[in-house]
Amino acid sequence: MKQGIILGNPKFDITIKRLCHQLIETHNDFSDSVLIGLQPRGTFLAKRIHEQLKALLPKKDIKLGNLDVTFFRDDFRTSEKLLIANSTSIDFIIENKKVILIDDVLYTGRTIRAGLDAMLAFGRPSKVELLVLIDRRYTRHLPIEPDFIGLQVDSISSEKVIVKWKETEGKDEVVLVKDTKVKK
Repeated sequence: MKQGIILGNPKFDITIKRLCHQLIETHNDFSDSVLIGLQPRGTFLAKRIHEQLKALLPKKDIKLGNLDVTFFRDDFRTSEKLLIANSTSIDFIIENKKVILIDDVLYTGRTIRAGLDAMLAFGRPSKVELLVLIDRRYTRHLPIEPDFIGLQVDSISSEKVIVKWKETEGKDEVVLVKDTKVKK
């Protein structure tokens, strides 16, 4: 396996700040908008976005929740392993709100589709927008496109994009992992 850093610091932090400014341009004071991070990895980005927005808009009450989509995925029964769900924490109503769904990497779109299904248990939003740190734009299985993008990455199916977070891996960076094994 061969790795290459495609987003490291300080660009990692700058990218998150840029996404926050784009959200403020679109959602103004967030009075009708909420943030929902998709478990497990989208929650790290959602928390960073939330912290940055609170610093930029200190007097605003910006709602943040986490949503687990494990049992809403269309492929959850295809694995022999026992699935362990993450927690869902949404302590507000999303009925008629603008929901900003947040995930770290948009690949096939299947996690986002599952998130849309799972989110309906908390109400019917007036609008749903998607914010992703990394958009792998040529790999969709579903017609889902992000509204806010940190970085677009053109990669092939045999490559993986991995977002590393300070909270879990000790540093913030995005790496592209290439499989160097030759298949016969």
